[in-house]
Amino acid sequence: MTVVATDAENQLEEFKTKRWLGLRHIQFFLQFLACMIAYGVRTNMSVGIIAMMSDEPPNSDIPTYPQWTEKETILSAFFWGYVIPQIGAGALVKKFGPKWFLAGTMFINSLFTLLIPVMASGVGEGGVIACRVIQGLNQGFLFPSVHTLLGKWTPLAERSKVASFVYTGGPLGTVIALPITGVIAESSVGWPTAFYVYGGLGIAWTVLWVLVGADSPAKHGRISEEERRYIEGTTSTEEKEELPTPWKSILTSTPFLAILIAHCGQNWGFWTLLTEIPSYMSGIMKYKISDNSLLSALPYFVLWILSFIFSPIADYLIAHYLSIGAVRKIFNTIGIVIPAIALVALGFVDSAQRDLALDLLVVAVGFNAAVFSGFNVNHIDLSPNHAGILMGITNSLSNVFSIIAPLIIKVIPYEQTDPILWRYVFCIAAAIYVVSSVFYDIFASGEVQPWNTEGETDSSKKQSENEDKL
Repeated sequence: MTVVATDAENQLEEFKTKRWLGLRHIQFFLQFLACMIAYGVRTNMSVGIIAMMSDEPPNSDIPTYPQWTEKETILSAFFWGYVIPQIGAGALVKKFGPKWFLAGTMFINSLFTLLIPVMASGVGEGGVIACRVIQGLNQGFLFPSVHTLLGKWTPLAERSKVASFVYTGGPLGTVIALPITGVIAESSVGWPTAFYVYGGLGIAWTVLWVLVGADSPAKHGRISEEERRYIEGTTSTEEKEELPTPWKSILTSTPFLAILIAHCGQNWGFWTLLTEIPSYMSGIMKYKISDNSLLSALPYFVLWILSFIFSPIADYLIAHYLSIGAVRKIFNTIGIVIPAIALVALGFVDSAQRDLALDLLVVAVGFNAAVFSGFNVNHIDLSPNHAGILMGITNSLSNVFSIIAPLIIKVIPYEQTDPILWRYVFCIAAAIYVVSSVFYDIFASGEVQPWNTEGETDSSKKQSENEDKL
């Protein structure tokens, strides 16, 4: 028995030295592509709708609809659908496995992306709105599925950089979608081709995922025993039995509530930036940033780049110097407090400092990348077994704040051309940022919670103990 154990340990140690490329990396890359395509589908309408409603198409054969009046409804319809399924999606993904839910999400999203030009010409605005609502409903399964997969496939030593890599597929998707959609819309093939391209990419991804994706290492037929042991030895998600969801323990867990508060605060500030900065730059700075798709994409490109700087530093600190909880708090503070400072500064920049205002916008969005190594991955730290459900809860509730935050501008009794209005808007967002960060710093944890295995039978616990001894 001792010889066998020693040989197994030697094999595992040998695998660790070669772990730079394994089957898990293929899973991570596909999840990254899923986020990139999904965000492309989510954001390409913001440019596409301008071409759809133009009265001067680049080609007379391209249909346009300048008579439409529901532009804002079309743009917001996605998010009204997106909020609804999150919590239920997490529970379903946990019960039945994330592979097929992720495949279904991407396929249905892609199908209704392909249908947008058809619905626009055949039904009108109502048809496009319906497509966007259905896309939002389906993307409600995206992050619970991906978070569950990360909880199953990611070794502890790689968690920060893998989660950052996968989730920054979203900002990169935005960076690519805005200018690409603009170029296609202004070309002779016109705006419908932009939707056909993204629909086709999504369906191609679905086929590839069905062929090579898997719920977990234990359910992948081609993974090596060494890589499986390396992953499962640090994730606490070995395939044993289906654990019941400890709802009461989750909802009364202070570390989980810390994640929820941080997620809500981050979304309030982030969506204030995303939705209101263009109006601020236009009304106060007299600089129409929304008219330049490349410039609008710049802050998200910086966010994507910074994520590859922050995440390896986070993993290095965890491996050599600090606890998981300490690192999560440090990077969460960087990702929330620095944007808060930039928001306040924006409120005091005058119209003669347009370049400074743009620089502050880049800082506010770019440094938000640090939260990918903060609260955004903390769900997996607390409970690898229930990570998808935790993400579903926080993503659902926090996106309510994403909808509410831009509406605060209607409550403040000043005109949009009055700098005082924006000073209030930015300072409120900054205050919420800081309060959420302080709450997280006080109550967050990096330890696996006892309710991660709540409901596990005595036989399974004994099995776990025996596996640990081996």
